[in-house]
Amino acid sequence: MLIALALAACTVGPSPEQARVGEDLVIGAPMSLTGNQSKEGAQTKVGYDIWRDWVNAHGGITVQGARHRVQIRYLDDRSTPEVSGQVAQQLITDDGAHFLLGSYGSSDTAADAAVAEKNHMPLVASNGAARSIYTKGYRYVFGVQSSAEAELQGVLDMAATMNPKPTKIALLSADDSFSVEVAAAAVDYAPRVGMQVVYNYQYPSGSTNLYAALDAAKAKKPDIILNSGHLIEAIAITKAARDVRLDAAIYAYTSGPATPDFARALGKDANYVYSGSQWSPQLQYKQAYSLPAAQFVAEYQKKSGTSDVPSYQVASATAAGLALQRAIERADSLDPEKVRDALASLDVVTFFGRIKFDAHGQNASKTVVVEQIQDGKLATVWPATVAASTPLYPTPAWSTRTTIPAAPTQPAPKAPVVGHPPSPGTDLQHLIA
Repeated sequence: MLIALALAACTVGPSPEQARVGEDLVIGAPMSLTGNQSKEGAQTKVGYDIWRDWVNAHGGITVQGARHRVQIRYLDDRSTPEVSGQVAQQLITDDGAHFLLGSYGSSDTAADAAVAEKNHMPLVASNGAARSIYTKGYRYVFGVQSSAEAELQGVLDMAATMNPKPTKIALLSADDSFSVEVAAAAVDYAPRVGMQVVYNYQYPSGSTNLYAALDAAKAKKPDIILNSGHLIEAIAITKAARDVRLDAAIYAYTSGPATPDFARALGKDANYVYSGSQWSPQLQYKQAYSLPAAQFVAEYQKKSGTSDVPSYQVASATAAGLALQRAIERADSLDPEKVRDALASLDVVTFFGRIKFDAHGQNASKTVVVEQIQDGKLATVWPATVAASTPLYPTPAWSTRTTIPAAPTQPAPKAPVVGHPPSPGTDLQHLIA
């Protein structure tokens, strides 16, 4: 009996599992919670939260046998690069962040990246795809999206197969770094597929009155309207095109259509719009590491309280968290240098697709697909090998679709941009046929 009591006494206290719980892992994230990119910022935050909750539901991130729960500390950068850099530094200096996740947008991410590099702090960017971020020789900055230059190339490749083939492009662009790069690449790429940019206009980021720009574009009789910008501008351009009676065969934008707010704001006028997208739930990857795609979608719908399909901004954010998690696990360390090295050598397939960073820290293996809003819902329509639906082409004239109010007028704009060569990646070999 004495021996039994002694053995029982030895087992009193924390279990081995309890004893192996480490301190919380603090991840800092500057975020566009207010300002003209707050809708996309909110989507990015949801993506990070989905990753955090999934990690913690599975016991946290294991490092040297200890499980660390994840905290994400957000600070509002007001959709302003200068503020984003300041709060990134605050997260490191005052809030004890072990690592950083990027804000929404390339301009804000560029500011975050400079701070991360100065502090030798690994940063995984979810929604900062401008190549200019990754050509500064940074060692601590990694982005899960493919280069911004590829954003609209798929749209033009798809357009080149249409009958009748569209040839004249009206191109509009916001003046932030991401949008400028996408527009410049489109200018350069158009002649390669037998097309010509006949109208090229750059507007201040966050513009909501673009009637004069669309009226000026209408005079060029374009077959394609391309916009390189964000949600606010995408909504404004669609309304302006409708109101000035600009009938094009294709309307295609970068950010905007993938966000549920686009269709909510425009109703049936959102139909037929195309978008280059970094992810689609209709792409089913042979995953080696990740939460399942179906669970990701379900978690988003639970958090949003809707039946909406998550945008690629949400998916990119969750994927950034997964990339950071995998690197920490592979490094088996919280040391920034070891985690940086693990990120640099990472090669993993998630629900988002393949994540493999090139020498500059960008995910050169990522595929950009083309989606179209059909009957209020996004459908993957290009490449044909992975399409769930065929493109609805050409876009019907506005007069057959809606009652059109009179258009306001203002002086015609002017401002050309110049181009850079594109360099798309591909991860289609990881798709299930």
